[in-house]
Amino acid sequence: MNKKKLIGNILLLFTAIIWGTAFAFQREGMEYIEPITFTASRMTLAAVVIGVVSLVNKGDGTQQADKRRNTRVTVIGGICCGLFLTLATFFQQAGIVYTSAGKAGFITALYILFVPILSMFILKKRSGWLVWAAVVLGLVGMYLLCMTEGFSLSFGDGLVFICAILFSGHIMCCDHFAKRANPLKLSALQFLTSAVVSWIVAFIAEDPGIDKIMSALIPIIYCGLVSGGIGYTLQMVAQKYTEPAVASLLMSLESVFAVIGGAIILGERMSGREIIGCIVMFVAIIMVQIPEFSNGRHSTG
Repeated sequence: MNKKKLIGNILLLFTAIIWGTAFAFQREGMEYIEPITFTASRMTLAAVVIGVVSLVNKGDGTQQADKRRNTRVTVIGGICCGLFLTLATFFQQAGIVYTSAGKAGFITALYILFVPILSMFILKKRSGWLVWAAVVLGLVGMYLLCMTEGFSLSFGDGLVFICAILFSGHIMCCDHFAKRANPLKLSALQFLTSAVVSWIVAFIAEDPGIDKIMSALIPIIYCGLVSGGIGYTLQMVAQKYTEPAVASLLMSLESVFAVIGGAIILGERMSGREIIGCIVMFVAIIMVQIPEFSNGRHSTG
């Protein structure tokens, strides 16, 4: 492994740590503020950070006509991706109120299993037997992790499950537009869209206040600045040097660090059954990536 690939892998490992521990901060923030107001605050901060980074980035020197076409696609893509991101984050943040950070991290990671399924039905892309085996294994893991009282999800687990489906749509949307748009500006616009929509909904459905925001300031800063701004930037830099399949595997460690973060920061503990469920789900997450090594690419971009 050359030096650049090693640096890229290390940066992606840090990205997984940042994103995984963000679940604990999201859970902590719910002690002081409503979920949509929290989402609006963190998305605003992320939009500012990524917006500044995208303005500093000078681009690739394309011709003016290409730039106009690129700008149009970037704006449309930013809005579409932002709407998916908003809905997914709403369900995730609401679900974290009723479930643990560790469980939320693993259930959210199911998007890795959902993407090939949605691609098959929507984009008519075939998935191999290994992917379907991973889906079955993932469902078994989720049963062990979440369904501790018969055949029913808890309210919080159910909300995060919907979030995972929406994040699958978000990934497919990003994959569609990122090929033709400026990725940094696309990300900045999706955060901006999410912030605007979230503030509108927050003022309608909740009671936002500066005192509540200040009470949850540390979780907001971590989720907006560190997870949203720094985490995304690290991912962008790292993926210049790391193979896509390896990158997806490293980033899937986010779910593991969600459990570790919940235990260290919030003192959460899982039962033996739940731990086994996490292990089974993580094996499924790894399995669904294996075909990408033979293809040399990652379907989610």
